[in-house]
Amino acid sequence: MNIVVFGKSGQLAQELAGLETTKTTFVLLGRDDVDLMNASDITEKLVSCKANAVINASAYTAVDQAETDQQSAFNLNEVAVKNIAECCKQLNIHVVQVSTDFVFNGKGFTPYLTTDQKQPIGVYGQSKANGEDALIHAYAQNSCIIRTSWVYSVYSNNFVKTIIRLSTQKEQLGIIADQIGSPTCAKGLAIACLDASMAKKIGIYHWTDLGVASWYDFAVAIQELAFTHKLLTKTIPIKPIRTEDYPTPAKRPNYSVLDKTGNETVFTNSKAEHWRSRLNTMLENLVKDNHE
Repeated sequence: MNIVVFGKSGQLAQELAGLETTKTTFVLLGRDDVDLMNASDITEKLVSCKANAVINASAYTAVDQAETDQQSAFNLNEVAVKNIAECCKQLNIHVVQVSTDFVFNGKGFTPYLTTDQKQPIGVYGQSKANGEDALIHAYAQNSCIIRTSWVYSVYSNNFVKTIIRLSTQKEQLGIIADQIGSPTCAKGLAIACLDASMAKKIGIYHWTDLGVASWYDFAVAIQELAFTHKLLTKTIPIKPIRTEDYPTPAKRPNYSVLDKTGNETVFTNSKAEHWRSRLNTMLENLVKDNHE
């Protein structure tokens, strides 16, 4: 089975590449390989790769920058998704589209259901919500959407690596404690995406690691476990701060926990784990990478 993954430089695409087996081949395509604004180019690439399925991991994810670079955000998060959907419909290829907790307004207090109304509060969230709608409108009969949140991995830049780096450079850190969500290791997300692709799942699903945390909770755990694994030689104080103490161009959802009820019957090859357990495993792998 040949699975084309759009967004080859991202964390998810690189984790997917590591899942390759004798039965499953991944073809990773980036901006230098395919023009997602050009439907004929997408079709040509899918045909030449003999694609049996597509996982769209490409996205404009610079949340703050999106507020001023709106055209780029909507191009990649909406127009590209529409183009991919229409090309895959033409070729009868299943699509897995990765989306985000940012499609919700973050004003809730209980985990968001897949059926809850989308009310994004910024350009990034709106562009991703529009992308979901574009896929559903064009190709609902042979595609699925997997929403996730707070993604990190051993690859690329992310919150986990940033906290480790800053812990070696600063005397102390102030981390937001009133935004609540679920950290998600990209490796587990990759397995869920592959699961959905192989089973040709239809509809909207949520995938994050289990449990909830604030960014402050997450940062404290990162530093603690990084020190345990000798990725840090010392720890520094981490202070909880409020969102209003750290203003950003784009608003973030205060609460963006996603409901995952029933996932064990949907993603049958994917084992859900608590975020702290996944974080520990990721840091163990980071240690191995540093020694290779």
